[in-house]
Amino acid sequence: MLKSPCINVCQVDSASGWCRGCARSLDEIAGWGGASDAVQRQVLDELPPRRAELQRRGVWLGPATNVQGCP
Repeated sequence: MLKSPCINVCQVDSASGWCRGCARSLDEIAGWGGASDAVQRQVLDELPPRRAELQRRGVWLGPATNVQGCP
């Protein structure tokens, strides 16, 4: 199992449906513990552009990222 991207900031952006702290959807958060490594990796790969989008819209609450979404 891969490390969860959760940073204990759990607020969902109503426009995107993504957590403003980790950028996962509620389904991705709920299913994380039971997901295969492949599914977890896929979710992790999708987070940087989501973080960048949330940051661009001014609703990101996670750690600072650059415009490309790299931590």
